[in-house]
Amino acid sequence: MKKILVTGSNGLLGQKLVYKLKARPDVELVATARGANRLLDQTGYTFYQLDIENRENVDEVIDAVKPDHIIHTAAMTQVDDCELDHAACDRANVDAVQYMVNAAERNNCHFVHISTDFIFNGEEGPYDEEGVADPLSYYGNAKWKGELIVQQSKLKWAILRTVLVYGIVDNMSRSNIVLWAKGALEKGEPINVVDDQFRSPTLAEDLADGCILAVDKQATGIYNISGKDQLSIIDLVRTVADYYGLDKSLINPVSSKTLNQPAKRPPVTGFILDKARRELGYNPHSFTEGIALMEKQLAEMKQ
Repeated sequence: MKKILVTGSNGLLGQKLVYKLKARPDVELVATARGANRLLDQTGYTFYQLDIENRENVDEVIDAVKPDHIIHTAAMTQVDDCELDHAACDRANVDAVQYMVNAAERNNCHFVHISTDFIFNGEEGPYDEEGVADPLSYYGNAKWKGELIVQQSKLKWAILRTVLVYGIVDNMSRSNIVLWAKGALEKGEPINVVDDQFRSPTLAEDLADGCILAVDKQATGIYNISGKDQLSIIDLVRTVADYYGLDKSLINPVSSKTLNQPAKRPPVTGFILDKARRELGYNPHSFTEGIALMEKQLAEMKQ
């Protein structure tokens, strides 16, 4: 039996991890989140409330649980909110990582940390694991600082970088680009979509599988864990429209500059997945397959 603690278990990735891991007979699962447990199924695992920004709370929970592995998914990921509130971003994405790392070191845990394509400037994407960090936003900079805390620790660690995660979960508190595009186009609403940014959209199930592979293989080092397709944001939205037979003429191409977003976005990211395929056996869905899986789940939720 291996004891695995997941932070951010109410989030998109966190929920996928809980449902995948709780089904495994070789895993003792501990789920943690800041608020109450929002999952519909609360059996087969232990739940603790954990505020990762509170050092005493982190120490108390990690010292009590003494996990073999920690999968640290909790973070502040709203890029513009981070740009507007640096202190909140630092608390969630830098200070909290230090607290988690300190507690993990004391308990000799294997530490799997989730990072982002936004650590890059987007001038040379798609990136492999050797890409040079040069973040454009406060969020990207904070996530890079978090990576460095993990890399400079005494832990056995793996950093999994990902891109534009989408999927559906219980009691969703936030939408994602697929659901947003589908919802607007179904209502016949015109939408403005950037045509000068490129990403590798990542199905939440695939990212969860990458985390579990990293745990099972006691992986160390940096791994790119994303979808296999690199698409412009507008082609991504057009793919959603095509899948559902919606009106693509409602999709208006715009430049990133016209959106006046507080945070700069890297123009071209996306990841080269050769290392994760080779060393972890990672094999993600295509974007169209991901939409189909989401649609199946949406249909099941309506039953």
